[in-house]
Amino acid sequence: MSSAFFATCWGFTNPFIRRGSQDIEAISNQYPQGGPVRWLAETRWLLTRWQYVLPLALNLSGSVVYYYAIDLSQAVPITNSLTLIFTVLAGALLGEEQVGWETFIGGLLIVAGIGLCAA
Repeated sequence: MSSAFFATCWGFTNPFIRRGSQDIEAISNQYPQGGPVRWLAETRWLLTRWQYVLPLALNLSGSVVYYYAIDLSQAVPITNSLTLIFTVLAGALLGEEQVGWETFIGGLLIVAGIGLCAA
C-alpha cells in the first residue's frame, strides 16, 4: 500500500517537473559557450519558478520518507513499476502524450509482474 502512495507521489509530480522546466532552452541559448556561467543561469532560472520547485519539492520529500519508511526488498521494483504507470497516466491527463495500445499492454504486464512479486 505504501509503495502505491510513493509511486503516485513520484509519478504525478514527474510531468509537472517536466512542464516547469519546459522553457529552459531559452536560458541555455543565451550562453552557447556553456560552462559554469550557463549552469548557474539555468539553476537560478529553475529555482525561481514555482512551477518547477513545488513539484520537485514534493517529489524529493517523498524520496526522503520512502527511504526511511519502506522495507526495500520488494518495495523498490513495485514502486518503480507503479511510478512508470502513474507518470504515463499523469502525462495523459495533462495532454502531454496519447496512451496507445502498446502502453496499455505494458501497464497490464507491469501490474501482472507486481502481482507475482507480491504473491
